[in-house]
Amino acid sequence: MSNSRIAAVDVGNDSLKGIYGKIESDLYIPNVIARDIEDRPVIGIEELDTKDPLDGIHIRVHSPALKDNNAIYRVGNLATKSDNPTELDPGSAKSEEDQTLVMLFASLALDAVDPKNSANFKNQNGVIDANYTLGTGLPLREVKEGKDVGYRSRLLGSVHQVEFLVTPKYQGKKVNIKFDEVKVYPEGFAAYINLVMDSDLNIINKDLIDKRILIQDIGGLSTDIAVIKNRNVDDDKAQGFNLGVAESLEAIREEIRSKHGVELDSRRDVVDIITKKNDRNHIMVRGSRTSVHDITDRILLELAKKQYRHLRNVWQKNSQSEICYFVGGGSIVLKDYLKTLNNNLDGYNIDFFEDEKESIWMMSNAYYKLISDFTRKNSKPQPQHQDKKEEKNKVKN
Repeated sequence: MSNSRIAAVDVGNDSLKGIYGKIESDLYIPNVIARDIEDRPVIGIEELDTKDPLDGIHIRVHSPALKDNNAIYRVGNLATKSDNPTELDPGSAKSEEDQTLVMLFASLALDAVDPKNSANFKNQNGVIDANYTLGTGLPLREVKEGKDVGYRSRLLGSVHQVEFLVTPKYQGKKVNIKFDEVKVYPEGFAAYINLVMDSDLNIINKDLIDKRILIQDIGGLSTDIAVIKNRNVDDDKAQGFNLGVAESLEAIREEIRSKHGVELDSRRDVVDIITKKNDRNHIMVRGSRTSVHDITDRILLELAKKQYRHLRNVWQKNSQSEICYFVGGGSIVLKDYLKTLNNNLDGYNIDFFEDEKESIWMMSNAYYKLISDFTRKNSKPQPQHQDKKEEKNKVKN
């Protein structure tokens, strides 16, 4: 596995967060794609060599894993400016959407084509062969339904090609992506790993290690509540719900459009309005600073109540739980509303990550820790007699 580069990728509803190699590279790409034509028109000085490729990702993706093979896409920032951007729909399964794979392949291709990473890959006539050992995750609900198995097998055993079309700096380059190994982790378990272990998988949070913990991971399309007992996720008690923040963000976006005539490009813009440090919940309308507090408060409080109901129900069934951690992008958006509800109602022991960056990057950091540990363990040749002994123990167990 020595020529295989580690990649830890969290394809979140809002954005993709990826860590590559020895934490020397990371990528943040809004999870928006748009179908496009091969020779997209270029406006003005967009394609100067100084332009960031992340602002002009324009690719053709060829992969047997895709339902729609050989399609051309704008990805990320460029897609938000398109007339037909698509974001993942509420109710959809992350593991079954082409969009999840297009985002994943695009991010790996961007890592492989970056000149500073060239020593890791074979490059012949502008075609880069890139081998990865991938750590990624799916919502608990999808893992419980066994969808991780199909997702993993679609990635393994095939070559997935990304061709850069009208993309700054990388136009004409192709990347052939192969996976030496793919590990798909349940998102709730990944959050727990991140809470208790550092990058070298040393325990950093001894207080938590033997506690009974709930982790409520609020994403764009779904919410997972992991129940941690005896240092493991209790699969039977853990629950996943088809309730994320995407629908509420869409409702806010729509109401801002109809009430103020302001068109926001994507849900990401709505999140920025809700969470920015200064001038929170304000937009510019024809050059005037305008509050949209009434819209955001009403819609988000309604969602927070539903999330709080889920917390209450799961806590009732796991009454000896000691604390619930709220994680994920959705918890940042709902934090103030959930705290207010909790203070006025049941007063559970709940906690949030005050560092928003840590909360947003939590999953990819956890996948990085897990996949690094996996490669470490699998790169050490074990003595033969040890293997036989382990086989015997397996049989006994």
